Amino acid sequence: MTNPCMAMLIAAAALRGQTPTEGEIRALLTERIDQQRQNVGIVVGLVDDHGRRFVSRGSFSVNDARPVGNDTVFEIGSTTKVFTSTILADMVRKGEVSLDDPVAKYLPAEVKMPQRGGKQITLVDLATHTSGLPRMPTNMAIKDFSNPYVDYTVANLFQFLSSHELARDIGVQFEYSNLGAGLLGQALSRRAGMDYEALVRARVTGPLGMENTRIALSPEMKSRLAVGHNAMRQPVANWDLGALAGAGALRSDARDMLTFIAAHLGLVESLLSPAMAAMTKVRRPGPNSEMEVVLAWLVVKREGHEIFWHNGGTGGYRCFMGYDPQARAGVVVLSNMATPAGVDDIGMRLLVQAGTKIDRPAARQ
Repeated sequence: MTNPCMAMLIAAAALRGQTPTEGEIRALLTERIDQQRQNVGIVVGLVDDHGRRFVSRGSFSVNDARPVGNDTVFEIGSTTKVFTSTILADMVRKGEVSLDDPVAKYLPAEVKMPQRGGKQITLVDLATHTSGLPRMPTNMAIKDFSNPYVDYTVANLFQFLSSHELARDIGVQFEYSNLGAGLLGQALSRRAGMDYEALVRARVTGPLGMENTRIALSPEMKSRLAVGHNAMRQPVANWDLGALAGAGALRSDARDMLTFIAAHLGLVESLLSPAMAAMTKVRRPGPNSEMEVVLAWLVVKREGHEIFWHNGGTGGYRCFMGYDPQARAGVVVLSNMATPAGVDDIGMRLLVQAGTKIDRPAARQ
């Protein structure tokens, strides 16, 4: 769904040859939260050659009036998948794995990975959602629907894989799969000899200085965690993904997320730069004729520019992150309310207009 207010702002900005100002974005957030009641708190972060800017509106919770800001922690859901594939690309660059390695190579011998037509599922198949695996495993016996993944174990995952029959050929058709991304996280963790959170820390967040991107939060980070809300603005529980952590378990704030985007843009010095650049070279058909998929990132063309993006959602949160390498600009939008429309329109439209610059505050945050 397209937000009509946002569409009008963008149209007006296009006539002036500039992106919406900080005040205009704040007005949009105010309308969405206070008038449309389609969110509780939203933080927008933008990064380009000139630095970083943050615009925020709303509160930690309907019961907590503290304003959200660039250090507020949110669940980031499926944008975790990009971290997982960044690790994959880094391990490929270092010769630890190959994109074409069968997933079975990194699983216990007793796990029988599904095959089709004599072909095995590879690491790149998982990273591009072309493995033929379904979106979710069918053996999830959910005990707590407020935290649906918490009881799903690695043993459950391996049991599903050993009994599943693929319905389509491997490497041919896009089918978004939380199962596949979670399995990729498991395979890379086993190859590295550490759990998924330790792997993310060792390979991505540690090298980039992202101290506020974790699964298990410190007491101090918990104090900055915005409460998630469902579409009726009711507070809900946080999610724990366990065996499928690589698909969506991370929590973060806007500062760290912009650091991650800046690294993909080459705006910060990083040993991960070659791996991040390599992520965009593997191309497979995406969910529709206008979209491709690389390693985790979805790719769409807007106004002659390629935009790399991913969104995410859990029971009480929605987020968007993306970047335009030609404009050397990136956007992240974090929110603590799970609505069907999410916040994709805000992020995507800002990226479409990334060739021009947003008003900047006197002091950088």
